[in-house]
Amino acid sequence: MSEIGLRERKRQRMYQVVSDIAIRLFLEKGFDAVSVAEVAAAAEISKPTLFRYFPAKEDLVLHRIADHEGEAARVVAEAEEPPVEALRRHFLDGLERSNPVTGLSDDPQVLAFHGLLYETPSLVARAHTHQERSEAALAEVLGGDLDARLAAGQIMAVLRVLAMENWRRIAAGERVADVRPDAVAAAERAFGWLATGLPPDLQGDTQ
Repeated sequence: MSEIGLRERKRQRMYQVVSDIAIRLFLEKGFDAVSVAEVAAAAEISKPTLFRYFPAKEDLVLHRIADHEGEAARVVAEAEEPPVEALRRHFLDGLERSNPVTGLSDDPQVLAFHGLLYETPSLVARAHTHQERSEAALAEVLGGDLDARLAAGQIMAVLRVLAMENWRRIAAGERVADVRPDAVAAAERAFGWLATGLPPDLQGDTQ
C-alpha cells in the first residue's frame, strides 16, 4: 500500500475512534455536559488536534452519518430508471432491511444515537446543514436548474419526514414488525405524490 493510502487509512481511523469516544460520552452524560476538552482527553489527543479533525463539537456526532450525505444523489446517478422510482425502491429496500437511515430500527444503539441527534437542538441545527448539502448534491444530479432544486427539496423532505415518523414510533415502544406495514404504505403514498407532482422526466412507475 502506498504511503498516501496508509496515511488516509490512519486519518479515517482517527475520525472514527474520536467520534465513537465522543458519542459514548455524550450518551452517558448528555451532549451539553461534555466539553471538547473532555473528549480530547478521553481520546488521548490534544484539543487543537481534535479541532483539526472536527471543527465543531457537533461534528463529532454528525461524523457517524457522514457516509449518508449525498446518498440520494448517488442512488439517482447510478440508476437506470427515473429518479423518483429509483429512490422509492431504495427506501423500500431500506425498510425491508431495517436500515437505520429509514428510522425503522429498534437496535438499542441506533435508538440511543437517534435520540441524541434529534433531541439536542444544536445537533438538529447542524444536521440541517447536512440535509442542505445532500439536497444540493441531489439537485446537481437532477440537472442543477430551478426545477431540479425544487424537486430535490421535495424529495429530501419526504425522506426526512418518513424516517422521523418511523423513528418516533419505534422510540415510543412500538415493534418494528408492527410499524413496517404502515411505513411501507406511507412511503408508497409519498413517492406516489412525488411522481405526480414532479416533471415527467423525474417520475417513474410507482404503482
